[in-house]
Amino acid sequence: MADASLELLKELTEASGIPGYEQEIYSIIRGHLEDFTTIEQDRLGSIVCIKKGSAESPRIMLAGHMDEIGFIVKYVNDNGFIKLSPMGGWWDQVLLAQRMVIKTRNGDVPGVIGAKPPHILPSDERGKVVKLKDMYLDVGATNGDQVKDEFGVQPGDPVIPESRFTVLANSKRYLTKALDDRFGCALFIDALKSLRDASHPNTVYGVGTVQEEVGLRGARTSSWIAEPDVAFAFDTSIAGDLPGIKKDEAQSKLGEGAVILIRDGSLVPNLGLRDFVVDVAKELEIPLQYDLIEAGGTDAGAMHLHKAGVPSLVMGIGVRHIHSHAGIMDRDDYDNVLKLIVEVIKRLDAGTVAKFQRCV
Repeated sequence: MADASLELLKELTEASGIPGYEQEIYSIIRGHLEDFTTIEQDRLGSIVCIKKGSAESPRIMLAGHMDEIGFIVKYVNDNGFIKLSPMGGWWDQVLLAQRMVIKTRNGDVPGVIGAKPPHILPSDERGKVVKLKDMYLDVGATNGDQVKDEFGVQPGDPVIPESRFTVLANSKRYLTKALDDRFGCALFIDALKSLRDASHPNTVYGVGTVQEEVGLRGARTSSWIAEPDVAFAFDTSIAGDLPGIKKDEAQSKLGEGAVILIRDGSLVPNLGLRDFVVDVAKELEIPLQYDLIEAGGTDAGAMHLHKAGVPSLVMGIGVRHIHSHAGIMDRDDYDNVLKLIVEVIKRLDAGTVAKFQRCV
């Protein structure tokens, strides 16, 4: 039997879309939802997919950011080696010897990230982490003119890690790039599909936002289209079930359920909304985990500040090795957060949402 969610995750994660270059992801989302939602977009490129229920309001915004971390071509030297500028947060330690693809107007140009070999480094430098500024992208060129004139590489071209979607030996575990945040895009697509023929007392806005990794930009602009009464950001949590991580450093674990953030660097969630989601999870016996991220933020950090304020919450799944080219997720977690958000939406009527907006 075909597994639609698996195929959706594969399609989205293998596609390319760094901040400002999300057009491919936009097209995928539109292809899945245009048959039964109304499609709009903001002027930065975020896609807004509107699914009406039995009432125009409350307006429920479900946001997953379309962009992934990557690079752009910064400079091509005379010998044909390419310097890169990061788009989003990279840990330099994961970059060396990784295959990359430059997405040019003329097609894909493959290459590999390199640096000065350790054999010729002084002994005091061999144990140090190599910085991105000391790396280069090698596309096998003879000289810089070949890179630019023959290969068609230009400054500003996006550079994406080459990483295929892989089902691991534990068939519930998926290994791929860009789970941050193509998982969130897949989730709102699947949530809207689940609601296609279902009754819900609101209107749902599934939003693929742009440029989250460089400042939550699309969440700001798309909020002016959605005008949400309640907002959910779907994003990844740092899985703490890895060697060397203390229990209080990262609390979520693969396979143990949906995750809600009790705080991050950009949001203190609306307490009424948080408790409502927790109560629905308990009622339906959906496994739920909590996490807290001291620094960094999500699209909810921008959405909750729209106009006079929007009750907001971050929901997601634990993912290992985020902000690298190879994250690992658990399918049970995905299914649980999908079930939870669909059931929450079915209960978000006007009276319930009004309670979240009261301070006393």
